[in-house]
Amino acid sequence: MSLNRLVQKPHHKVGKISATTSPDYVELVRFLIQPFLDSPESLSIDCEMSGTGKRAWIRIAFDSSDKGKVFGRGGRNIQAIRTVVAAAATAAGQSVYLDIYGSTATREGLSFDDDTEERLPPPKPREKRGNGHKPIARSRSR
Repeated sequence: MSLNRLVQKPHHKVGKISATTSPDYVELVRFLIQPFLDSPESLSIDCEMSGTGKRAWIRIAFDSSDKGKVFGRGGRNIQAIRTVVAAAATAAGQSVYLDIYGSTATREGLSFDDDTEERLPPPKPREKRGNGHKPIARSRSR
């Protein structure tokens, strides 16, 4: 008798998400952001899915007094939240964009169903000073 016959195999596949299942982005974002808020009832979350179901756009709003806590020092908290939400979307074969109401980072002018990635404009070239030579340092006189 072999040892493999004694071990029963599970009937379901663990870690697999079906193509029709989408993560509950609203509850995930609520779970991640509420601990930072002094007034959790001020949190408002809206999730919109594209027609193909491959992209999700999550918009959140909360009391402006909690903005510093949600963003964190150098934006670390909000970046961590975006990373977790993006990981959940990737596991489901989707992409996600998290938009914070009232922040300066918006995607105005971009179509939601565009398959192109957001791109920054190219950097502006530096202007040359004078005739291209470095300024001459003058010695100090006493």
